[in-house]
Amino acid sequence: MTTTNLKEDFYRQFQKDVADLSAQISSLPSTPPASATRTEAIDACLAGIDRLSHDVKDASSYLPGYDQRTYSETIKSLSEQLQNIRNTFSPPKKFSFKNRKKDAAVAEPAAHVTQKTTDEQDTTTTTTPIAVPEQPSTLSHKSSTRITLPPPSSNASSEHTTSSPTLSHLTKCIVDLSPATQNGTTPFATLYLREISHSLIICGQVAGAIHITDVSDSVIVTACRQFRMHGSKNVDVYLHSSSRPIFEDCDGLRFAPLPGVYMTPDMAQSDNQWDQIDDFKWLKAEPSPHFTILPKGERVADEVWRDKVHSGDDVGLHDILKAVGVR
Repeated sequence: MTTTNLKEDFYRQFQKDVADLSAQISSLPSTPPASATRTEAIDACLAGIDRLSHDVKDASSYLPGYDQRTYSETIKSLSEQLQNIRNTFSPPKKFSFKNRKKDAAVAEPAAHVTQKTTDEQDTTTTTTPIAVPEQPSTLSHKSSTRITLPPPSSNASSEHTTSSPTLSHLTKCIVDLSPATQNGTTPFATLYLREISHSLIICGQVAGAIHITDVSDSVIVTACRQFRMHGSKNVDVYLHSSSRPIFEDCDGLRFAPLPGVYMTPDMAQSDNQWDQIDDFKWLKAEPSPHFTILPKGERVADEVWRDKVHSGDDVGLHDILKAVGVR
């Protein structure tokens, strides 16, 4: 794909994301005051602004400086829009210094004990899947956890098409978003994966682009329109993509087609360019050394996806990670 096409694709996606985020911010006053719903909505807007900032940073290799400044100004305007609306909810708090060192000293031991207990339990017991809300905006800072997004409700046929979740800071986790998009009518608009290691991420269907940054020693399963990966290493990708996958600053990537258990009839009849991969920064004539096609004999068998991963609620977390080759 040429630099011009990349810039055009980025522009279109950026404009759509900005419009969606601006609408989210504008709808904040309609949420119940002093409620968890309003807090979650504000957090979702903050996460969306953060995603846009990272997207511009990730695309800096092919975006001209002028375009980067323009995008940054747009993001700044969104931040100001959000802050202005938040100021109408309650007056800004006066700034004051706090003894953060003392607070951290008190909180740190508890956090350490909790994490240690979680890890110890995980090695000896079966991990129970945790159900999360139907419209997750962010899922972050989890370790040794199995999380499954439930199917959409009957009156939520288009909920996910305007959502752009972010998964970040996950270690030794299994996250399965596929039940929420399994009927093919509720794909996510976009999806963001950041700073994930030693995990299995089953993304379901994404109508637009999936953006993957700083992922290592993991397995990703996804069906998307555009695949973008940055700064990642030692990742197996099971993919259905209607356009050529693109990565940069990555190494040790291995690609394979989407497992049959996650295919839909529509996908089976559509073009899949999972093996037409472009290393954006590899300009030599010979093939890029930074990725390979995963040999058939080393791919996870269909029965493993079906019996252990897709339906294996009684299978332990570490057993599943080992079965799919998480390194």
